[in-house]
Amino acid sequence: MKKTWIIIGIIAVVIIVSLFGYYNKFITANEQIDGQWAQVEAQYQRRFDLIPNLVESVKGIMAQEKDVFGLIADARTKYAGATTVNEKAEAATEVESALSRLLVVMENYPELKSAENVNTLMAQLEGTENRISVERGRFNNTVRDYNVMVKRFPGNMMAGMFGFDERSYFEAAAGSEQAPEVKF
Repeated sequence: MKKTWIIIGIIAVVIIVSLFGYYNKFITANEQIDGQWAQVEAQYQRRFDLIPNLVESVKGIMAQEKDVFGLIADARTKYAGATTVNEKAEAATEVESALSRLLVVMENYPELKSAENVNTLMAQLEGTENRISVERGRFNNTVRDYNVMVKRFPGNMMAGMFGFDERSYFEAAAGSEQAPEVKF
């Protein structure tokens, strides 16, 4: 009888340790996702810090393209007001669309290409766009690893017990695969 209780006790300890282990894995993975999203947002912030400088440099040379500047300002404001990852991703896509329109406008103004401050800002912005792309990829990889852990057995049972759900991937907004059309 005493052996039975010892065996039951050992099994209970193994189960409890396993539960704590899974719980800690979910917490760690969840925090990694939040940390990686913070990296994406840091690159967005860098982009948003560069945009006003670029816009002001370009504005000085061509005041007639105010609609493009308005789109950029509106998209930045929308991003600042976004609260969820999906809302921020959608707003960031709008910023990208407005920036691509600005690039098309700049192509049509040769005097902009020769302006040194515009060239410098554009190079910094291109580097930032590359960083954003890399950080988004890392974010999605982190989300994938977490989601696999939440879906696999026995993790799926533990995730349900502890209230851990799948996380959303970063996805581009609908229509972002098409280049914006700029008409003069």
